[in-house]
Amino acid sequence: MTKIALDKTIKGTILDIGGGGEGIIGRLYKSQVTAIDNRQDELDDAPEGFTKLLMDACNLEFTDNTFDNVTLFYTLMYIDKEQHSKVIQEAYRVLKEQGELYIWDANINEANPFLVQLNIDVNGSKVNTTYGIYKEDAFQDNKYFENICKGVGFNLINNTEENNQFYLHFSK
Repeated sequence: MTKIALDKTIKGTILDIGGGGEGIIGRLYKSQVTAIDNRQDELDDAPEGFTKLLMDACNLEFTDNTFDNVTLFYTLMYIDKEQHSKVIQEAYRVLKEQGELYIWDANINEANPFLVQLNIDVNGSKVNTTYGIYKEDAFQDNKYFENICKGVGFNLINNTEENNQFYLHFSK
C-alpha cells in the first residue's frame, strides 16, 4: 500500500477533474473546490462540502481563465489516451494567468488489471482506497504527462516519483 500525505497548501479556487468517488481534493479544500466527473454515481458517492457537477473533461463548460488551480487526482488513468491532450488543453484554457495544475497518478506499464492501493492522509483524516483499470494501451508515466503538459504551454515546477506513483506541478 502506498502512503500519500496531502496538506492544505493550494490557495484560491480549484477545479478538480474527476473529483467524484472518494472526493479527495474536495475533502481537503471543501468550498474552494468545484469537482467535475462524467459519472453521476461517482459524484453521488463523493462527500458533501464542495460543488459537484456532471461534466466531460474534454469539453469544460466554464469560460476561459475561471480557476486559480486545476487538480487531477488519480483521474488520468481512467481517461482514454486519445483524450489526454484535450483534457490538458481544457485545463489550460480554464486556468487564470499564473494558474497552477496539479497531477497525482500512477506509472502504468499494462493494465490487465492494474490496481494501486493508497493510504491517503487528508490533513489528518485517513482514506484507504484502491484505484484500478483494465484496458489495453494503458501505458502512462510522469514523463508522458510532463510532455503533454509542456506541449500545451505549461511550465514544470515539480516532478516527483515514488513507489511508481507520481506528482506533477505546473504553472500556466
